[in-house]
Amino acid sequence: MTEQTLAERAVWRDTERCYRAVAARDSRFDGQFIMAVRTTGIYCRPSCPASTPKQQNVRFYPTSAAAQSNGFRACRRCLPDAVPGSPDWDIRADLAARAMRLISDGTVERDGVPGLARRLGYSERQLGRVLTAELGAGPLALARAHRAHSARLLIEMSGLPLTDVAFAAGFSSVRQFNETIREVFATTPSQLRAASLRRGRRKADETPTGTRLSLRLPFRKPFDAAGVLEFLAVRAVPGVEHVTRDDSGVTAYARTLRLAHGVGVVRLTTKDDHVLCDLRLADLRDLSSAVARVRRLLDLDADPEAVTRVLGADPALAPLVEAIPGIRVPGAVDGDELVLRALLSPAEAASLADTLGERVPSCDESLEGVTTVFPTAAVVAEHGPERIAAVAAALADGVSVHVGRDPAELRAELLALPGIGPRTADYVLMRVLGAPDVLLTGDPALRRGAAALGIADDEKTLAERGRAWQPWSSYAGMYLWRA
Repeated sequence: MTEQTLAERAVWRDTERCYRAVAARDSRFDGQFIMAVRTTGIYCRPSCPASTPKQQNVRFYPTSAAAQSNGFRACRRCLPDAVPGSPDWDIRADLAARAMRLISDGTVERDGVPGLARRLGYSERQLGRVLTAELGAGPLALARAHRAHSARLLIEMSGLPLTDVAFAAGFSSVRQFNETIREVFATTPSQLRAASLRRGRRKADETPTGTRLSLRLPFRKPFDAAGVLEFLAVRAVPGVEHVTRDDSGVTAYARTLRLAHGVGVVRLTTKDDHVLCDLRLADLRDLSSAVARVRRLLDLDADPEAVTRVLGADPALAPLVEAIPGIRVPGAVDGDELVLRALLSPAEAASLADTLGERVPSCDESLEGVTTVFPTAAVVAEHGPERIAAVAAALADGVSVHVGRDPAELRAELLALPGIGPRTADYVLMRVLGAPDVLLTGDPALRRGAAALGIADDEKTLAERGRAWQPWSSYAGMYLWRA
């Protein structure tokens, strides 16, 4: 995207627009900017139900970390950290967006700022300068805000001792944990837990095989839940994934997760205003990473109204856009797994998982059906089919496929691998990086859909027509698949 386009998308810089959204309590802007009130020292989401402050008393920030760095604390009424994430992190491919995706995945907690900088290919000084300029806070402050959110989830949703919560959320000491909670939420951890108990919040269950939590993941409406679950269901690998159906279609989707500190299992059920996320984790330090991956898998941070404005203007697509509002581009929870599965047929992927996958401890009844973690690239390189061994070896030896990669660099590395062509490389970018502007013109099913709508029946014509869909070509492709 051009610098001008990025500037236009920096909603928080347009104070008049932001204040109108706050005055209207417009929930569509939740997660896109933060409102801070100078007279109270509190920051809120745009849709906060409290009385609208005077315009001269408010300031706007791109992130909660920026508000915290300027001395504001979180509103306990609207919980500004419990909203969909900024759609900018999915749309943008610049350094700040890639850094935010890695911070959400817990990279700073695991590897520190030096590890974050290495993954992004920048020096710590360069990274800090760019993030402060773009997001109003450096990597440590952004990670601190992320830890505070994870800690609040554990305080309210688990029965863990608060000392264990501190370290599970990524804090280096109990003192740091207590100070952060007081600064961010203007209360102590014990008071925060007591308040959650008064509200009847459900605690996590401790089981012999890990900790169970039930979370509500917000999204921006409309949300084509049936479509995204069906997309995952038809590609599901038995054992690694499990789908529950009834007469109306897919009702729940479950799968295993390979996380930094152990194996997790997630079960997703869509509701009217949230996705119910049942998690079982071997180690609670993986909570924030698991939630971030699930959000990317379902594309929960998308801005459906922005997509509709562009795609709904195309006469051929308009009927589909109206019939299927809120379409999403499904993501991925593991880059290596997606690359390998893209090179295999469904039967081959199922066989590979069954023979080489790691078995997980037996699940309780509500998570029944998921028994296996998809094998690592190293295992596939040594024991898998010969035709994908070279790709698996490259993945194991240094071709990193993760959310912090630069799209152009990753695409070039993938195309250098045997058996990977442009269509497969672009498919990986679309799903692993959440790239919104990838049109898979080489996909036969997508071209059939385009022909059915009278748009085009060849790659060149489709590519030319697709220029009108930028920057939402990936979403247009999902409509063409559905056609």
